[in-house]
Amino acid sequence: MLLDSAPRGLGVLNAVYRISALARHNLIIRLRDPGQMISYVAMPMVLMLVLKPLYVRALDGGATQVATGLMVMFSVFAISLAGNSILSERTWRTWDRLRVSKAPAFELLVGKTLPLFVVMIAQQAILVVYGCLAIGLPVPPAPSLVLLSIAIWAFALLAIGAALATLVRSHGELSVISDVGALTLSSLGGALVPLSLMPDWAQTAAHVSPGYWALTMMQAAVRGDAAAILLPAAILLAIGLLAGLFAARRLTRGWGRDGLL
Repeated sequence: MLLDSAPRGLGVLNAVYRISALARHNLIIRLRDPGQMISYVAMPMVLMLVLKPLYVRALDGGATQVATGLMVMFSVFAISLAGNSILSERTWRTWDRLRVSKAPAFELLVGKTLPLFVVMIAQQAILVVYGCLAIGLPVPPAPSLVLLSIAIWAFALLAIGAALATLVRSHGELSVISDVGALTLSSLGGALVPLSLMPDWAQTAAHVSPGYWALTMMQAAVRGDAAAILLPAAILLAIGLLAGLFAARRLTRGWGRDGLL
């Protein structure tokens, strides 16, 4: 197996070799079917143009709200992309082959999700540039803060998707949970309607939604407010770490063997 043919050397170098082999393989699979990736870039672009007049007339900073809100909303669908990339190995009955290789669960997770991580950063970066050029999104004074926020949000989403993939029994279950969850988390977090215009119960419940913290972090990054990024970034990193550890534990304990759990 390719994962077991790493050159002799330090353990870290062998781990990098195995992760890169998995990442290359999954990148090829993703590039052969780029439809979802393209749609998650094109749809928010269209909606930004359509909704911009409404948000600009109704809100101060309406351009920032519509751009960042749709960025967060459509990025949440990456949960299903991450989940499907892992669940497909079980459908193809190839996960057992990966499990008996020298790659531990952590390396398998990183190798499976790394291409999606790169794709998500590219998607969000394209939407930020598009928002500045076509929607009137203020040019971020500190682009590095925006890039950092995008990376943290991508990490949290992919970890959630990986954890979800180890719980569901089929692609249908994953699709239902991820699609409904994506709309719920993003809308409850203020991606479609600003939090100030939502009912009191929704404003309270929003704080349990990762989408709320992602939107808060993204808007602070666009403003260049480094201090306002710290709390939401810490919360999203914690969510990502917990979800990633849960997924790794499930994989280590035998998830993915042929047959249903």
